[in-house]
Amino acid sequence: MNENEALMSKFYTAFQQKDYHTLQQCYHDEAVFSDPVFGLLNAKQVRAMWEMLIKSGKDLLIEFEDPQSPDEYGTCEWTAVYTFSATKRRVVNRVRAYMKFADGRIIEHSDAFNLYSWTKQAFGWKGLVFGWSGFMQHRIHKNAVKKLQAFMQRNN
Repeated sequence: MNENEALMSKFYTAFQQKDYHTLQQCYHDEAVFSDPVFGLLNAKQVRAMWEMLIKSGKDLLIEFEDPQSPDEYGTCEWTAVYTFSATKRRVVNRVRAYMKFADGRIIEHSDAFNLYSWTKQAFGWKGLVFGWSGFMQHRIHKNAVKKLQAFMQRNN
């Protein structure tokens, strides 16, 4: 296992253990993050996002496998299982992470997953019927960012 693969393992092990301090330290000060729910976040926002998700994820379970990084880029498959707080519905989210490393830390991180599949699990029949629509996906993004901003204001 090389240095970048070890960093990915450290990151996801901290996530499994709900250790957001260690997880936050894995990011470079100039880091950027993106995913289908939160969109593009800077280093301060992504650190707060993980803290918020870990603190609110009472039954959060994380599994990861096969971190690969033959050069400054890496990938990893991971799965989150949790109860979506807004609807109390169980979600199993399978994610492919893409990372770029600089100075021994994560400088770019993108999580890819099927937002429609997530929406069907999180919202039930409403997600099934409307989850594919740009309107509902935009609303999910807007609510996630609003929740993150409120969390950051409370914790400043």
